[in-house]
Amino acid sequence: MSRKRISLPEPTTLDKVIGWISPEAGVRRLKAKTVMALYGGYTGARKDRRQTKAWQTIDGSADQVTLPDLPALRERSRDLIRNAPLATGAINTVVTNVVGTGLKVQSRLDRDVLKGVLGNTEEEFDAFERAAEREFRYWAASKQCDASHMQDFAGMQDLALRSVLEAGDVFVLRRFTQRPGARYGTCLQLVEADRISNPDWRMDTPRLAGGVEKNAFGAPVAYHVLQAHPGDVKDPGSRQWLRLRAYDREGSWLVNHLARPTRVGMTRPAPYLAPVIESLKQLDKYSEAELMAAVVSAMFSVFIKSEDPDGLAPMEDGSAASRDDKDFHLGPGAILDLLPYESVEIADPKRPNAAFDQFVLAILRQVGVALEIPFELLVKHFTASYSAAQAALLEAWKFFRSRREWLACMFCQPVYEAVITEAVAKGYLNAPGFFSDPMIRAAYLGSEWIGPPRGQIDQLKEGKAARERVDMGISTLAEETAALTGGDWERKHRQRSKEKRMRLEAGLEEVEAPAEPMPAPQDQNDPEDEEDEKN
Repeated sequence: MSRKRISLPEPTTLDKVIGWISPEAGVRRLKAKTVMALYGGYTGARKDRRQTKAWQTIDGSADQVTLPDLPALRERSRDLIRNAPLATGAINTVVTNVVGTGLKVQSRLDRDVLKGVLGNTEEEFDAFERAAEREFRYWAASKQCDASHMQDFAGMQDLALRSVLEAGDVFVLRRFTQRPGARYGTCLQLVEADRISNPDWRMDTPRLAGGVEKNAFGAPVAYHVLQAHPGDVKDPGSRQWLRLRAYDREGSWLVNHLARPTRVGMTRPAPYLAPVIESLKQLDKYSEAELMAAVVSAMFSVFIKSEDPDGLAPMEDGSAASRDDKDFHLGPGAILDLLPYESVEIADPKRPNAAFDQFVLAILRQVGVALEIPFELLVKHFTASYSAAQAALLEAWKFFRSRREWLACMFCQPVYEAVITEAVAKGYLNAPGFFSDPMIRAAYLGSEWIGPPRGQIDQLKEGKAARERVDMGISTLAEETAALTGGDWERKHRQRSKEKRMRLEAGLEEVEAPAEPMPAPQDQNDPEDEEDEKN
């Protein structure tokens, strides 16, 4: 193995001059430059600079630097969400825009694979897609999809995503229970992250970390679940573990670990708010202090000193006990009678603080960068032009769409596959070859998940833009319907056809879209954008 050659620095003219004047100084200078040449090229890695020599870092694996801190991170994340408005708003903003009223499934068969297996006509494929969607809608709309009978599938989507954001991950158990009157036995049970831990609180190992038992490749084999939350110390189940297999004998999932790891080998990710926990807590304390100072400032009190306490009646009941009470409280317009030789200085906190808003907004911009939520959306305050607001929403939508795709792929799709598999097994759906060939089964289980739209700032502009994209052939009616209204184009098409037929049968004229007027030259630019450019 050849050694790396290091190029020693050549003496510069200044080095030569210094060496001529003082050979000793010249040698020290050349020696220092030679030592410097042994370092890497990044100043950020230097440990001899004043700016970075006190920088303490931790060099360890993802689990080593994350797992020990997870309990404290979860507790503080939840405390902020309970008590800090900004943290609560950030979580609610993500959940509302990613899940909203719930992601809806649209069956999408792989028709090339199923041609000749299921049928040969488009009508046959369409019929199966409608039937599969109908079966899943029936299951998802009932609280029987939840093992605890608390909510429907849309509510479970909301809770699952919220749990991942608050705690870093959540676990979904697939249960099968036959209930009276139930069409399906498949149901789901959500388990909080705190309940998954190593049995008897054993130390983490390469094969068992954070309650997740792994094989040689790092894939989950089983999960160790406390029968009760570890914080419920009075419940014996908080000290009893169950070992749940990750997959059954056929390879179908039994436990689905919902998480978004940010490093290779990370078993249990940190909460969404982890990078900004300290900033949000300090900002919350600062806001509370400013609010208290403003309250004190509003309660301006006048303290009167009198040589004769009887010369001015006290504000209380006039008894000696009132004058002897030293527990004075500030109040709006309060006048307090003091005893002789006592004096009070009135504090003037100069509140409200004129710089409060600017400082808080500056910190929130940094918080928004870490959370991938634009500042305007984080504080729900839009004061910029149409273009600026549109740019902020588009940037936010990249993040929301990414999280939506993750939720659909990691949570919704596995659940859909489990329900449709049960429907085929029970004969509710006719799917030839479903259990004989994995490729055919995957072709039956293809789907898309549609969620609430991102919203529109100017519906007229965005509607015209959608029409132009369809006319140009770069988009479809189904895509534009999902983007603008979040609905199913085929359902809307059937409804429109029905409405048109009913109007014709009633002798009513068909509603025609009004002709578009030619835009005037001055309407080409948004006046708000022009004003924004001037500013």
